[in-house]
Amino acid sequence: MTWRPELTVDRTLAKKLIREQFPQFERVEPLGVGWDYTAYRVDDELVFRFPRRPVVLPGMAREIATLPRLDLPVRIPVPLFVGEPGTDFPWGFFGAPFIPGDEPIDVSDGARAAISMDLARALRALHAHDPADLPLDANERASMTRRVPWAREALAQLGLSAEAVLAEASKVGALEARALCHGDLHFRQLLAGERLNGIIDWVDVCRANPAIDLTLLWSFVPRDLFGRFLSEYGTVSDEELLVARVLALGLNATLANYARDVGNERLEKEALAAINRALAE
Repeated sequence: MTWRPELTVDRTLAKKLIREQFPQFERVEPLGVGWDYTAYRVDDELVFRFPRRPVVLPGMAREIATLPRLDLPVRIPVPLFVGEPGTDFPWGFFGAPFIPGDEPIDVSDGARAAISMDLARALRALHAHDPADLPLDANERASMTRRVPWAREALAQLGLSAEAVLAEASKVGALEARALCHGDLHFRQLLAGERLNGIIDWVDVCRANPAIDLTLLWSFVPRDLFGRFLSEYGTVSDEELLVARVLALGLNATLANYARDVGNERLEKEALAAINRALAE
């Protein structure tokens, strides 16, 4: 995967773009950088996100249209201010309320358990929404024809293997796309303290099988809490659990490879720990 963005909005440009269209705001400070967006905290209360590549734009449009109608027991970055393209930046952007919290890395056992149960409730509520107006997942995350080789390659780059899991998953056929899904759910998309505060980065929101959002069951939730998580979330078939496991392995291997490439040792350590959780029997 290519990590380098096609366009980066630096602080000077971010302040100019925001002040031109929303002059009521003053302070603009860097907050974070992901594959999809460069984010700035504005007047302590908002986060403005600027796309880093054109492939993000259709997903951003779905975020802006979909998030305001979601009713979840955790906070999400509902767009309140939508910026228009201009001469200085050819794409739109948006501002949403700031959600406090950090990526749940190196959290205590108690916090991990509480976050896990909050996540189960959030996913149950999310997957109950009507997905009819959303397109099918263009990345085909539930397709094991595509995702088994992807996971195998990402793991191999780390010198790891999960052939028993992958071989079994390769037998899974098409799963019903019946839920409104986040689409790219891993630990970096969570904001937490002692509890789950919010879920961010909804650029992949889509209609899909709910298994694609259950990756954290394998990679984040302690194994002795599986039963409690599923009791809180609802029924999941064995095939759906297997698909979620493959995605957990592939996603976290991709994160570990990214972290290794950019020299983020803390992120790499957590991604490798997530892989070990997903591999544990």
